[in-house]
Amino acid sequence: MNRGEIEEKVRNFLTEELEIDEDKIFPESRLREDMGIDSLEIVDIVVLVEENFGFKLEAADFKAIKTLDEFCTVIENKLK
Repeated sequence: MNRGEIEEKVRNFLTEELEIDEDKIFPESRLREDMGIDSLEIVDIVVLVEENFGFKLEAADFKAIKTLDEFCTVIENKLK
């Protein structure tokens, strides 16, 4: 799966499952501050990543993630 496919899947579940406005979703968007993702939604994201990409993210994975671009990079690296 290439980076574009990863970004598309992430964008889809952010808009469809978490109902985040597409106007807020950019690579440089910060998950918490710009998109309003809270700690409960992080749990949802863990489940969505497992469903969409076949692996489970750990809490430690989220400590270094601030932007959507960083989030996609973590997914990309775990898929390698």
